[in-house]
Amino acid sequence: MTDKIMECITSPVKCKLLLEIYSQGQATAKHLSDTLGDIPQATLYRNLKKMLSDGVLKVVDETQIRGTVEKTYALAFNLKEDFETIITENSGTLYMQVFTQYFLGFAKQFREYCKSPNINIKEDMSGFSLAHIYLSDEELTELMKSISNVIHAAEKNEPKAGRKLRTLGLIVSPPENAK
Repeated sequence: MTDKIMECITSPVKCKLLLEIYSQGQATAKHLSDTLGDIPQATLYRNLKKMLSDGVLKVVDETQIRGTVEKTYALAFNLKEDFETIITENSGTLYMQVFTQYFLGFAKQFREYCKSPNINIKEDMSGFSLAHIYLSDEELTELMKSISNVIHAAEKNEPKAGRKLRTLGLIVSPPENAK
């Protein structure tokens, strides 16, 4: 299943469909077509059918409309698995599902920002980066504690003039070829 989800995330059309269905909770092909007008209808239906057969989507409702059946789609996997279970089972598959939820949630927010008519990348101080660093387990633990302390202190900030609500995301991962 994880491979099929990753396939969706790396495909521009499937990723748009996945993000929209995720953000809405469920969606019809008509809603997707109206919302994602840059996707030709035949391409939209072909990708929905493939995502359905791959088990990424499921049909949660069918409504009879003028001699045809309108399907309502939702994600077919539960992204809200108990994190402790994932750690206890040391399950890469479940861990990937949780990461996918994190990624989709952040991607949805980022997409909405990018679609905003008021986007100002420099003034909004928006950005992202990767840093490859060598750290011992102890050094990584200390770094994560330091970052966590700084973030937790900032989370206590109250809204006021000059402050903008911002979202920070942090991912720690071994490099692709690490053993």
